Amino acid sequence: MKTRHRSAQCANLRLPVDLTDEFREKILALRSSPKSDYLKAEFLSKFLSNETDPPSLRRERAIQKWLLTEERNERTWDRLNSTLGDYNILPRITYSKFVSFCRDVIIDIIGETVPTEALIGAFSGGSSTSRSRTESHPASKYLGKAHATERALSRFVDVIDEIPGWVNRRNDLLIEIVPGNMMFTVPKKTEIDRVACKEPDINMWLQKGVGSFIRAQLKRTGINLNDQSKNSSLARLGSLSGDLATLDLSSASDSVSTALVELLLPVNWYTLLDDLRSPVTTIPRGDFVEVHRNEMFSSMGNGFTFELESLLFYALTRTTAYFTGTSGIVSVYGDDIICPSPMYEDLVWVLKYFGFEANAEKSFATGPFRESCGGHYWNGFDITPFYVRKPVTHLLDAIHLANSLRAWAARGSCHTVLDPEVEDIWYWLKSFIPRHLWGGSDTSNKSQLVSPDLSTHRLVEETKRRSTGLGGFLLWLNATQGRKGNAEGLTTSSRSVSSQKYRLRPFLNPTVTQLPQVFPREI
Repeated sequence: MKTRHRSAQCANLRLPVDLTDEFREKILALRSSPKSDYLKAEFLSKFLSNETDPPSLRRERAIQKWLLTEERNERTWDRLNSTLGDYNILPRITYSKFVSFCRDVIIDIIGETVPTEALIGAFSGGSSTSRSRTESHPASKYLGKAHATERALSRFVDVIDEIPGWVNRRNDLLIEIVPGNMMFTVPKKTEIDRVACKEPDINMWLQKGVGSFIRAQLKRTGINLNDQSKNSSLARLGSLSGDLATLDLSSASDSVSTALVELLLPVNWYTLLDDLRSPVTTIPRGDFVEVHRNEMFSSMGNGFTFELESLLFYALTRTTAYFTGTSGIVSVYGDDIICPSPMYEDLVWVLKYFGFEANAEKSFATGPFRESCGGHYWNGFDITPFYVRKPVTHLLDAIHLANSLRAWAARGSCHTVLDPEVEDIWYWLKSFIPRHLWGGSDTSNKSQLVSPDLSTHRLVEETKRRSTGLGGFLLWLNATQGRKGNAEGLTTSSRSVSSQKYRLRPFLNPTVTQLPQVFPREI
């Protein structure tokens, strides 16, 4: 018991209150270079503390931005529905010809009709309109209360008998009709939050099926939404050669208007997706609730939003390349778009006409810098920054910060020896971390400090295992439906419940390969 107490005391060790400020000063004092200058500009852009803008203000700014996007969606609806077919959207290319080609690209990917398997969905672990995050394990959603919009429920009734485990068990779900989704915000940057929406349970289940189908079809086209590395590698190539441009769109998913989806998707697909979306959003605004009828087709939180926007951006980009006679690579990952640099201006114009705004601060067609899918490159060198999102107050924070600094220093370098300036900062951070937590090898892990020392202990979160009961069995039946061979195992009989508390655990494999002993000095 005494050992356990000491273990918990070590894991939750508090650090000096001025450590964050001192770290900031040390980073800002680094000598100038493209890599360090970029880090200085970015590393505190997502920082939140008691001294930054309060959550209520960040939230209200996010809601106002969302509502302004909706006003733009209304204008997009007016523009698209009033554009004449002979209007030249590009030189000598009429609107009707452009739209027709774009539709053909989409049909080639997803087909004109909706296959039954596209409706076989899954529950995620996220919160929904009926369940908070703490009650949102996928297994629990197969039983008890569930929300649905009226039109989504009619689609669900059509496929429920196709789902193993739900056959003859419809009464296990107590479904309540709701008008739509519910807005919430999450931290994004120091000044503003990001808006997302909690979807009704049944809507989400069906949306996930559609999203998975579109994702699979895009993969056959060469667009792999399970892997960001392609876009990141292409961004590096673009920064080196200048032949490729990277585009990032402002409020991209919220700018996919109902008018655009109706215009470009086959009728059967549009009708289905329109049935599964949330037509209205409930916005909690302090003492009152605002109900907003959506001009956007689907928000962040919808189970097919990411795949749908990827499909639309790919079609618009591919069509623009065709009609401008531009050859070269086209790749998309959500709203991260990569295209040949010569067509950049034409694509920005086309996207704007269909309702999207290129983010000028994060889109690049000239110069030595490119950015896509979390990769930031300058003349081919990786200068991706790390972010300090909150004050460094506990041991976990210090380990994460030191590991992030090490990972940043190693980017674009073939050396294991740190730059002397960075080495001094790293050793300073190391001095706050107990010796028995030195010796890790994974910079993305907060449990150990990555260093060339011999590892003896690591931090582990204290969790409890809870049975998922009948819901876990139904989850397993749903997840394994259609398997024709061996596949990766699924743990559905129990789930881990986080305690947000950490303790020390001896590192049981001290013989793993350690980093080279590149630091001659000791603390």
